[in-house]
Amino acid sequence: MKFEFTAIVEAAPEGGYWAVCPEVPGANGQGETVDDAKLSLRDGIRLILEDRLEDMCRGLPAEAIQTVVTSE
Repeated sequence: MKFEFTAIVEAAPEGGYWAVCPEVPGANGQGETVDDAKLSLRDGIRLILEDRLEDMCRGLPAEAIQTVVTSE
């Protein structure tokens, strides 16, 4: 499944770049180049979403239905 997120990238005062994603609070990245910062942000988004899924699934009853939905 593929999603698109907004990346806001700014130059860091100490050099390089930092990036945040407004759709995923807490997701951020940094790098020497804009592309590096975006890759770092992508990894941050993935880690946060994986952690949220694990938290959500803890304690679900055995009869809970887990399935996939897609957006267009």
